[in-house]
Amino acid sequence: MENNNMGLKILVHASAFFAPFLVPFILYLVIDDSEVKRLSIQALLFQLIMGALIFISAILVIVLIGIPMLIGFGLMTIIVPIIGIVKTLQGETYNYPIVKRWF
Repeated sequence: MENNNMGLKILVHASAFFAPFLVPFILYLVIDDSEVKRLSIQALLFQLIMGALIFISAILVIVLIGIPMLIGFGLMTIIVPIIGIVKTLQGETYNYPIVKRWF
């Protein structure tokens, strides 16, 4: 794998912890590399889907069904970007679950 965009790919994965929507969107608009663009779209869609699922789970807490869902989706939102960072550092291509087949 080429190291020229490894830093940008790590930034896309790590942005989940400080700017999950803004950084992937800006990198998608600014960077010309198709691999970084694909990863930016995947990260953005993953964060949007996880945000919606966490919101729905929070609403379902009223009936106690949402508590396990809220915990599971919350953990997934934290763990998946970390896995992406590790895979990128190892030189592997990482596709986000849920949205990997879309792009």
